[in-house]
Amino acid sequence: MSAFNVAKFGGTSVANFEAMSRCAVIIENNPNTKLVVSSACSGVTNLLVELANGVSDQEHRSELLQNIAAIHEAILSQLNDATETASQVYQILDTVTSLAEAASIQASTKLTDHLVACGELMSTHILAQLMRERGINAVRFDIRDVLRTDGNFGRAEPQVEEIAALAKEKLAPLCQDHVVITQGFIGSDEEGNTTTLGRGGSDYSAALIAEGVAASGLEIWTDVPGIYTTDPRIAPKASPIPEISFSEASEMANFGAKILHPSTLVPALRHDIPVFVGSSKEPERGGTWIRHQAETSPLFRALALRSNQTMVTLRSANMFHAYGFLAKVFEILAKHKISVDLITTSEISVSLTLDQTDTAGGAPQLPEQARIELEELCSVEVEHDLCLVALIGNNMSESKGYAKQVFGTLEEFNLRMICYGASPHNLCFLLHESVAKQAIQRLHGELFE
Repeated sequence: MSAFNVAKFGGTSVANFEAMSRCAVIIENNPNTKLVVSSACSGVTNLLVELANGVSDQEHRSELLQNIAAIHEAILSQLNDATETASQVYQILDTVTSLAEAASIQASTKLTDHLVACGELMSTHILAQLMRERGINAVRFDIRDVLRTDGNFGRAEPQVEEIAALAKEKLAPLCQDHVVITQGFIGSDEEGNTTTLGRGGSDYSAALIAEGVAASGLEIWTDVPGIYTTDPRIAPKASPIPEISFSEASEMANFGAKILHPSTLVPALRHDIPVFVGSSKEPERGGTWIRHQAETSPLFRALALRSNQTMVTLRSANMFHAYGFLAKVFEILAKHKISVDLITTSEISVSLTLDQTDTAGGAPQLPEQARIELEELCSVEVEHDLCLVALIGNNMSESKGYAKQVFGTLEEFNLRMICYGASPHNLCFLLHESVAKQAIQRLHGELFE
């Protein structure tokens, strides 16, 4: 495989001692794997996020802290020589306790990032020790010394050139003689404050690190054997995709395929680093290779579903045959750092969707001050409980005849928004979350089965 391989393991892949042991076997089986990026143990980040949101009930706070400790203690108890590692983990748990108490008084995005980062900091101590006990020359590395970001807590923006320089200086030499175990999802700003890249950011940070050390391959190990035509939990007849192009995979990630973080492929695409996605539970089943160009380019490749969508509809008679209206709208949105996803317009209205990208999770909200400023221009209607369904494929804007097949299948559903034409790789529509999975099932049966 790769001359210098980076492997990333998600939360379920490091959930317990058995899962971590499977990771170690995967690493052992590829001598070119020199750098390992690990998520927090499964379930830990959710517990930390709850604490970061502020838990005033001391009894409940203690229960959450005990749950976090128990997850790590269960793995430590199965190591042969865990004394030093346990001490390091308990030091971090002490930090978690202090930060949770502070959050119960006054939560903040800065404190949240510091708190939720502790999951990765603990899991990597344990994974490194487990690998050493298996005879692997493993060393733990704090990625905050390399992965430099801005100070936008919750969804920090990586400083790519600085990351590359620090990776070459600090990481690459260490990988010559060791298997380096480091953290996904977290970084630090120029003042040394801990930051996070947002939920799912472990994939992204792994790609940034792979780019920084000039790796020739990136493996994303998760709990499913590759990328499927859709989520098999929604459509049981979904089938694995052996190979897919960067363009198609980027669309899938962007439109909700949870197997990849939306930004993951950008660094890989910049340096043409092939990405492999496989299951750490069943590595023998293979997986999906994501390459710059796939050998096949079917009209329909996959279906993706993205929940927690918010649609904002702006209406004003002043839009009619006027110029500058949209410019004013986007000026307000930019001022409040609101990222617009999909957009459609008519003569007197514009509808757009917002998507959640930060650590907090949940449905995205239109900030009250932004709403007040928008209402000075037009009426504002906000609609929640929506899902986005994206049909991913190739040359869709140049193909004929398939619209009847797609929309005929969806004739029973109320489509709140349709977006098509901006990309040759997708057709998107918005509908209520109560019928979204049913729509996916109908489409998959018609187009893929």
